Amino acid sequence: GVAEAGELGRLIDEARPDVLVDFTVAEAAVENMRAAAGRGVQVVVGTTGFTAEQMEEMRRIVDGSGITAVISPNMAVGVNVLFELVERAARLLGPAYSAEVIEIHHEGKLDSPSGTALRIAEILSREMGGLEVIAGRRANERRRGVYVHSLRLGDVVGEHTVVFAGGGERIEITHRAHGREAFASGVLRAIRYVFEHRGMGRICDMRDVLGLR
Repeated sequence: GVAEAGELGRLIDEARPDVLVDFTVAEAAVENMRAAAGRGVQVVVGTTGFTAEQMEEMRRIVDGSGITAVISPNMAVGVNVLFELVERAARLLGPAYSAEVIEIHHEGKLDSPSGTALRIAEILSREMGGLEVIAGRRANERRRGVYVHSLRLGDVVGEHTVVFAGGGERIEITHRAHGREAFASGVLRAIRYVFEHRGMGRICDMRDVLGLR
């Protein structure tokens, strides 16, 4: 069965795992990390939707316990390569180009925009002079920013497209997940990473796992 949050500490004591993997919801993930860190267990978190305060609390937990954690909105190797491509493209294209993000997921996905789409938008914002990240575009919207558009359709596992447009041309970069095994392979890499680099007292992401830093 699946343990309630209050039971997690007892289960960790009984099972004595090396690594805890969390794919829950933001509030539960913080408490799950607290329970694991207090017992010296390294953590991999694929949960999304954290507030700034929750992220700061997780940093305090990791700093105080000395564990190693990997936190990423998307564990798929291809998506993390997409992050790198988007960063480089935005830097090369410069302010003469605009960029928007389109993400598609299945109808049951809870968060909108997705955590992955928001990460892409944050990268674009940083590389394009601190533009505001805006969810959706209203009629007659004229503000310059990084717009993020979300679709919830059928059983789509996940699709993210970044569109760059400038004078007379357009560039599109797309990642499509055809099956959940794309995420599983990245999770396994993250588990190996936190185990092999345990005890760093640091929050890492998939860039660290994939050697992209």
